Amino acid sequence: MSDYATIMLETDDRGVATLTMQRPEVRNAFNEQLIAELRAAAEALGADPSVRVVVLTGAGGVFSAGADLNWMRSMKDYTVEENSADSRRMDALFRALHDLPKPLVGRINGHALGGGAGLVAVCDIAIAVEDAHFGFTEVALGLVPAVISPYVVRKIGRSFARAVFVTGERFAAIHALEHGLVHEVVPDDVLDEAVDDAVRRCLRAGPQAAATAKTLPELALAPLDEATTRMPELIARVRVGDEAQEGMAAFLDRRRPAWRQSGG
Repeated sequence: MSDYATIMLETDDRGVATLTMQRPEVRNAFNEQLIAELRAAAEALGADPSVRVVVLTGAGGVFSAGADLNWMRSMKDYTVEENSADSRRMDALFRALHDLPKPLVGRINGHALGGGAGLVAVCDIAIAVEDAHFGFTEVALGLVPAVISPYVVRKIGRSFARAVFVTGERFAAIHALEHGLVHEVVPDDVLDEAVDDAVRRCLRAGPQAAATAKTLPELALAPLDEATTRMPELIARVRVGDEAQEGMAAFLDRRRPAWRQSGG
């Protein structure tokens, strides 16, 4: 899928792809097409060796308000099986972004609610404007944030997740920062500068090293015997690879490694 109706994809000469949800008229709310296009874009970007970093954002003044009410209305009479298939498609999107083998930087330009807050949770680095509000608001509709919960709990922990899941309350950007959902909160007029600074930091990393580093938190939380067996083997394989050899040689030669020759 190369022609998108609900998202815009732009890639600059550094290999930085910006993925923008383009439904500002409904506050970038999810429908079936947005879910499918975001997933397709994530998979395509993950497979593209020229892409180094991905920035995810929303058009207009809201990052994402979660599910589109008209879309939800159309599913009112779905069977359990139909709802299950729909939920699996939603999870495939979140898994594609979570597993994206490139740094994923969230440019959180406004409110992020429900599934929109779930998107924030899968970003490796999330930078939010000061007046953004967040919330897992599903319980207010008699629903639960089931599909996004594996990603959210890994990001913010069990205690805070339970507190905000059972109330559905909205919370300010500063509280999102305190609990690790976002990593930086900035005034609106410096959001782009802060995001570009994060992108530049990501571009310093070896592309393969960055992809592997993203997997370490999950691997490290395996049972201790398993984790301490796998990690030495992992770093041994990394060390003998071409990228690590180039990185170490560049350090010793006091030069930039090959992946930083074009502005990284």
